[in-house]
Amino acid sequence: MQADATALAQAIAGGRTTSREAMQASLSASSAWESLGAVAYRDADKGLTAADAIDVLPGDVRHTLPFSGVPTLGKDLGGPFTGFPTTAGSRLMARRGGLVDSDLAKRFRAAGLCLFGLTTSPEFGLSLASEPAIGPIARNPLAPDLSPGGSSGGAAAAVAAGIVAIAHATDAGGSIRVPAACCGLVGLKPSRGLMPAGPHFGNHLGGIAAELVVTRSVRDTAAALAALSGNARGPFPPVEMQKQRDGRLRIGVLTDTGADHPTDATRQAVIEEAARALEATGHQLVPISFEAVHGMASASRRAFVDIVCLNLADTIARFDLDAGKTEPLTQAVIERGLSLSAQSLWQSLNAMVLVSRDLWRLFDDIDCLISPILSSAPCPVGSFPSDHRDTDLHFERMAAFAPLAAIANASGFPALTLPFGTDAAGLPLPVQLMAPMGADALLLQLAGLLEQDGRWQHRFPIAGWPA
Repeated sequence: MQADATALAQAIAGGRTTSREAMQASLSASSAWESLGAVAYRDADKGLTAADAIDVLPGDVRHTLPFSGVPTLGKDLGGPFTGFPTTAGSRLMARRGGLVDSDLAKRFRAAGLCLFGLTTSPEFGLSLASEPAIGPIARNPLAPDLSPGGSSGGAAAAVAAGIVAIAHATDAGGSIRVPAACCGLVGLKPSRGLMPAGPHFGNHLGGIAAELVVTRSVRDTAAALAALSGNARGPFPPVEMQKQRDGRLRIGVLTDTGADHPTDATRQAVIEEAARALEATGHQLVPISFEAVHGMASASRRAFVDIVCLNLADTIARFDLDAGKTEPLTQAVIERGLSLSAQSLWQSLNAMVLVSRDLWRLFDDIDCLISPILSSAPCPVGSFPSDHRDTDLHFERMAAFAPLAAIANASGFPALTLPFGTDAAGLPLPVQLMAPMGADALLLQLAGLLEQDGRWQHRFPIAGWPA
């Protein structure tokens, strides 16, 4: 049996273990892994109460819940989840009270997931590492001197370490996919409009952001998407997830990553190996030059930077917050947002539209694009410091590490990353799959084929897994 959240839910529903036993194991694991810095906030009582509520349900009801009694963690950014106050990794936001459940949080609970805490995020999600000044510093369980990525780094570290089998995550510029890639997990940034955005109907950073999970298996991601998506109740037109497709698909293969943002040879080679694995299942390979996406990548990164800077500046001003309490880099991001002209913002927003247009044209000739997500192995802890005010340097570092991540956010197209083998140091070799708007099921279908190859094995067991 595959050890993942789906299997743990089946074990709980079938009586092989209980939700309380699984929750107690996750709580113990979170304490044992405290040095990992994955969990920023914990409420054991709420976790046990949620678990007990599952255990008293009739067996036939438990069997209807896709994640019946499975312990989970929210992210300290996004959501929110009632009773789990977020700080967004900042001393500006005191942990008191707790907001009303978002539509997504309600769906988490309805799916049987039992929340007991929040995972570490960088301050306001501004980094591809998860090292907020208020702590804790999230580390990669596969190599603790390395980062698990960001901004959902705490979530990825918790799942890779087995503290939980599934965790909430968000993605505005790669923040689901980069941590998943660093930690050997499956991470899907869903199509724009597929996930709920209520109850407050914020614009989710002009449409570049999405929420879902990081998991250990493609089937867990597919089950989470099925349980949490649809009837989006948000500011963007709802998108229906397309079904899986039969027949021969055209797989675009990014043949190189260009001189501007080179991917190391090992991580480029795994793209070609994964492509050949898909070809062996009957699909057609179509070489795609980096030049076909280089302009889209640059425009997407500019839009990401402008939107996150202006959004944060507006948030600070609208709620009359003291920007002086934030980290130096965050202060500089706020100032950059305040200085952004309307014309510059308009150019970035228009560029996003053109990225979508150009990406649709690319997909006239292919059904899916396979490419790198990271240019190198996970970075050492401290590679994305926030004790300086050079925003250009910071965002350039992010672009160099994940040069193609923001295209999916700017366009709204879905993108998924999963591991496909290991490098010489035993670290995961990830690949990214991207498909047209609404083709999330196609990504899951192809990811499932790659997963069957069995090139990646999780290193740590899931807490609460029945003996």
